[in-house]
Amino acid sequence: MRLVLATANPQKAIEVADLLRAFEVVPRPASLGEVDETEPTLQGNARLKAKAVMTATGQAAVADDTGLEVEALDGRPGVLSARMAGPDATYAENVAYLLDALDGVGARNPAARRACFRTVATVAFPDGRELVAEGCLEGEIALGPRGDAGFGYDPVFVPAGGDGRTLAEMTLEAKQAISHRGRAFRALAVALASL
Repeated sequence: MRLVLATANPQKAIEVADLLRAFEVVPRPASLGEVDETEPTLQGNARLKAKAVMTATGQAAVADDTGLEVEALDGRPGVLSARMAGPDATYAENVAYLLDALDGVGARNPAARRACFRTVATVAFPDGRELVAEGCLEGEIALGPRGDAGFGYDPVFVPAGGDGRTLAEMTLEAKQAISHRGRAFRALAVALASL
């Protein structure tokens, strides 16, 4: 089965292609512009991106949207995770904004910094069918960034039940084994294989 990746993020593309290696995964055409994420939910944005790429290419397309839900911030940044510090914010700016927001509400101990990384993955087919899968990784937000691997909030996300490392301190293989994205795309791969 051939799937066109909707993401233009090269780091995310590597992770998704690795997780869907049982299928023929191809990059999105360079000529396609970014899809505005205007939906209020992760599932809505994943669907929006998958459908846009499927419509443009005429082929099945796979997309995801990921949000970091922090308890002390009432579930924020959630669907706005990539834009927490503004529409053109860098990963480092979003992380700094998150840490400042947690300091601002007095969340300094681990119990006050609980969070969930959530990914919704979607495949849109030209015949109108859709597949959706979700993955969640519970954990907490570290007091400061640690590690050089990964991207986004990986340097401050410490998975629950782990050895205290952030996602950015793990190898790609170790991260994929437990991550929200890994869980969502493994479930999606099972659903795809059953078609």
